[in-house]
Amino acid sequence: MVPFTKEVADYCDVFSCGDDDLDDFFSHDVFLYEEELLGKTYCWINRDNQREIVAIATLSYDGIKTFMLDNPSRNSLQRKIPQQKRHRSYPAVLIGRLGVNKIYQGQGLNVGTQLMDALKYWFVDENNKAACRYMLVDAYNTDATIYYYTKNGFKSLYRTEQGEKEAFGIPVAEVLKSRILFF
Repeated sequence: MVPFTKEVADYCDVFSCGDDDLDDFFSHDVFLYEEELLGKTYCWINRDNQREIVAIATLSYDGIKTFMLDNPSRNSLQRKIPQQKRHRSYPAVLIGRLGVNKIYQGQGLNVGTQLMDALKYWFVDENNKAACRYMLVDAYNTDATIYYYTKNGFKSLYRTEQGEKEAFGIPVAEVLKSRILFF
């Protein structure tokens, strides 16, 4: 794992995870995000071919504001926190963007799960860089993406899509394009 810098981007082959939106972000917007302190990107390089990016993720700090949650969602989130330690907000790391090189997808190598395990260890482990109780992701609301995150231990922050729409003022008839999940 190395920070994804302009030098790394220039040295490595062009990264593609097969999703146009993510590919565009990693090839055009990633450095602007870093300049504006909106996210820091890391990539995992193939040991045998150091020009090949295996996976990439953009991270930033965030928080879960319990006052924005409906009662069932808030109760589910706080269930394991002692009453005297419950707060209105909890520190979290946000996985802003994440992609696995399309060459490694569907090969049975579990690169995505290995990447998620590394991120969990890095931020949720007792040796994390800063106080961080949760990890968050605003995941594409597609079956494959939601399956990936739930397979890796994430749960929906809001119990229902309707509850999430209400929290963010999204009209009932509008399609929810992403879901907020937490670990």
